[in-house]
Amino acid sequence: MHLAEKLAALGQEYLERTRIQRKTDRPYFIDKMPNNWAIAADPLDPANAKIIDARRHPLACCFSNFKQHFARGQSFSYDLTDLGRYYADYAGLMIMLIMCCLVGSIACSTTQMVADTRDEVRRLLEYLGLAFDLSACVSTRMIARCGRRVPKQVRRPIFRDGLDQWRQFDPWLSPCAWTGISA
Repeated sequence: MHLAEKLAALGQEYLERTRIQRKTDRPYFIDKMPNNWAIAADPLDPANAKIIDARRHPLACCFSNFKQHFARGQSFSYDLTDLGRYYADYAGLMIMLIMCCLVGSIACSTTQMVADTRDEVRRLLEYLGLAFDLSACVSTRMIARCGRRVPKQVRRPIFRDGLDQWRQFDPWLSPCAWTGISA
């Protein structure tokens, strides 16, 4: 089997593995798991993914992962030093892939999404080639179609609570920051 075939098979395997999380056969879905970048960032993009690199402050991201109890597959999230290294690896790989034009990607700042939802949603939908309908995009009544396990924060409209929540724990997050990820 050639490399291209292996990568296409990997893409199909990913789509099959994530099928249980999706309730429709629509061509786009969101995978917010912290380790999905390692799967979706394949240079040959076997799943034909359009990557939206959604980011918030690095320590906000690490803190969010650290306080979350994941069912499995996220063992790096239970140690602050591992989290910092993992985030640094993710950020470095994404920069390299984008600079080398190996993946199609668009950056999305969580802070900007909260501050200017309409323009950010319009920009993301344009990237995806989808029609703009802000009310449908931010409607919480569509949540039932989202997936098998819907986190509490997804059931609410866009909010800013999590943007700075990490700051009160900043003195204890230094194992994440030493890796050079603090902004």
